[in-house]
Amino acid sequence: MPSPRRRTAARKAVRKPRPAARSSARRRARQEPRSPAAARRRIARAAERVQRAAMGGRLPEPEPPAPASIPLSPEAREALRTIPQVDDLLRRDDVRAAVERHGATLALALLRERLDALRSAIRAGGPLSADLPGALAAIGGWVETEAEARTSSTLRPVINATGVILHTNLGRAVLSQEAAERMLLAARSYSTLEYDLRAGGRGSRAAHLDRLFTLLFPGHAGHVVNNNAAAVLLAVNTLAEGKEVVVSRGELVEIGGSFRIPDVMRKSGALLREVGTTNKTRLTDYERAISPKTGLLMKVHPSNYRIVGFTAEVPLADLAALGRRARLPVLMDQGSGNLTDLAPRGIRNEPTVQEALAAGADLVACSGDKLLGGPQSGLLIGRPDLVRAVRDNSLSRALRVDKTTYAALEQTLLEYLRGRAGERLPILRMIGLDSAALENRARRLVDAVSARVPGGLSLALRPGTSVLGGGSAPEEGLPTTLVAVAVAGVSARAVEARLRGRPEPLIARIEDDRVVLDLRTVLEEQEPAVVEALASLAAPA
Repeated sequence: MPSPRRRTAARKAVRKPRPAARSSARRRARQEPRSPAAARRRIARAAERVQRAAMGGRLPEPEPPAPASIPLSPEAREALRTIPQVDDLLRRDDVRAAVERHGATLALALLRERLDALRSAIRAGGPLSADLPGALAAIGGWVETEAEARTSSTLRPVINATGVILHTNLGRAVLSQEAAERMLLAARSYSTLEYDLRAGGRGSRAAHLDRLFTLLFPGHAGHVVNNNAAAVLLAVNTLAEGKEVVVSRGELVEIGGSFRIPDVMRKSGALLREVGTTNKTRLTDYERAISPKTGLLMKVHPSNYRIVGFTAEVPLADLAALGRRARLPVLMDQGSGNLTDLAPRGIRNEPTVQEALAAGADLVACSGDKLLGGPQSGLLIGRPDLVRAVRDNSLSRALRVDKTTYAALEQTLLEYLRGRAGERLPILRMIGLDSAALENRARRLVDAVSARVPGGLSLALRPGTSVLGGGSAPEEGLPTTLVAVAVAGVSARAVEARLRGRPEPLIARIEDDRVVLDLRTVLEEQEPAVVEALASLAAPA
């Protein structure tokens, strides 16, 4: 039997040579330039192969063919011919006025948009031809109206007469005058945000509040990010990435806007370990869950809900003691940022950040724009070594705040340090208003409106309740006096909409089919505007 090498040689010997004509033809085809049509077909076939590979061997369904255009009538063709060019419109006085007022870029874009819309309506066979002269004559006014509407700011100041002090939809805490001035100053000039004047070189933005954190929370340090959810995310990622975080099932809250604590924790890269039940969690539940995989023990203050009845929860002090025995850090999500005892003002069950630290929490996360009364921010207060670890985390840069936030927060914390927070911070002033003072303000308001409107408008006083809002102190309220508003022949919904649609919107609420105003959340300097708004209701809509 011949060897494999001999068989291979034999096959090569009998292989027929390729025809010379065919090989030369292929060589010429490679060398000669192809036509543009052939090149496009080759590119299309290559693109189809790539798309087929990306789709797992399948091509997407072809798009349906575009509908056939509607044949234009002679009237439509004539209407299209009567639409002027943009250059012709620019010679009109009303259009030139709109251009001068709003700028050429915006005005020209709106002109082209309007002309395109008119042409499209005519081509679609709509009954616009008869109205076309009027539409073209009014195009200057249309540009003016649209320019005003599209360039007006949607972030507008409003009068909050809802009685919800920390109204999330209305921006939560109102800043003090001093904090607002500090923000403006920081925004309008360069600053020492990351510059050390003593050293003459780069500094740290985090250092601006260090001295205040040390004075307000002795033995602890602090760090600032853009909100409390970010504070929790950063703390959990720093202390327990890839590890388990043990938390009570009854404390896995939703914090608003469909954002939930479990989702925030999962984004941190930690593994959520739920213990206990919805209504009862004991210390033994935490103890049994601790393992070599555990990185953090966490407790969440139920700031926006209450579980009542057959319940049990582990006090923070007991959980902190367990953390020390197991050598695990304890994170407390305090939430509201409350730094004062609100019980004398009628708000119970709202612990302070200081109480959480005294109970043994290693880190406390809270908001800066809730009961603390500052700008939107999230604070992490706790052990200096853990705060340093948090600052060194690369996520800190992604979650950091700007110079205006530091300026406002610094001024807000200074008010606490100087003992003037209760009188300087609007949020704490609103909470501290007593019912007698609110009743007097309500009576003065009714008298002022009644003096201007002889009839057609009904104003009455009734007792009511203000609430903190912002996910703070649920089921707790503050007694107040409401002003009930009614207009003859007009529904409560329509009255509320008219107040809301004013140049300075007045936001009220509806109770028992009556619009009611709570002056607790109305700033004193806004009361004349409230009188104007109520007096306007007597006029026809």
